[in-house]
Amino acid sequence: MKMRTLIPAVLITIAATGCATWDGMSSREKSAVIGAGVGGVAGAVVTDGGILGTVGGAAIGGVIGDQVGKQR
Repeated sequence: MKMRTLIPAVLITIAATGCATWDGMSSREKSAVIGAGVGGVAGAVVTDGGILGTVGGAAIGGVIGDQVGKQR
């Protein structure tokens, strides 16, 4: 993956995670947000910055994070 694509994806993930109101969120919600961020970056890397891969990775990561957070 090109650095030109990776850097914006990482910055967006960090910004979205930092803007979340963590104090009012449950463990399950926090896990979903983290999963979506990680999934989005992973999807962007796998598809070489493709928008569908990024969005799909974020969606799948959010669902996985939600399920992991449910068990805490």
